[in-house]
Amino acid sequence: MIEQDLRDRILAEPERFLEDRDVMNALVAANERAMGANIVDLRGIAMQRLESRLDRLEDTHRSVIAAAYENLAGTNQVHRAVLQLLDPLSFEDMLRTLSTEVAQTLRVDCVRLVLESMQDDAEPALQRLGEVLRVAGPGFVSDYMANGRNVSARPVVLRQIAPGTDTIYGQQAADIRSEALMRLDFGTGSLPGMLVFGSEDPHQFKPVHGTDLLAFFAGVFERTMRRWLN
Repeated sequence: MIEQDLRDRILAEPERFLEDRDVMNALVAANERAMGANIVDLRGIAMQRLESRLDRLEDTHRSVIAAAYENLAGTNQVHRAVLQLLDPLSFEDMLRTLSTEVAQTLRVDCVRLVLESMQDDAEPALQRLGEVLRVAGPGFVSDYMANGRNVSARPVVLRQIAPGTDTIYGQQAADIRSEALMRLDFGTGSLPGMLVFGSEDPHQFKPVHGTDLLAFFAGVFERTMRRWLN
């Protein structure tokens, strides 16, 4: 027999035991054992299936909420980076902000701006702008984004890379494992450019990730660049 104090507590607060999943599972299992192996309790089977469905729904709910918070955090990061990008009053300050404050806000390890031009990047005026700027010949952006393949160019490319791509990353080439490439359109009559985010984390930029926020940032950046190029 059940001890009297425990029996009185169950009778006084039965809902507390009904809400405890482990207790209910134990009671159902005990009931099935008491009925014997030749009797199937359909209510117990139905309850197990409902519990499994509830567990799946809870997991999906948590995943959706986590994804929503992650998207919101990413949106806030890009918005802060855009505001930082609009603060500088000179092209040199803009490049400096891009490689420091914007890189920290977006949590990337390397930022590069590639401009196609007929000029040599060894000119003193270009050297003064620092490591963030790379000057390449016409056609470089399309070739690099397509990775040498004959495919249609996409505005944003996310991919993992092997270390040693010093054409863009210079001394940091040995550490970069993934990159985000954003094609920049500076208007009619201008050669294209490319904004590059490099990361030491091989999983930060992968083809399966969304590109909407990066496309938005690239759109703001190329419009800002048109002002400096003009």
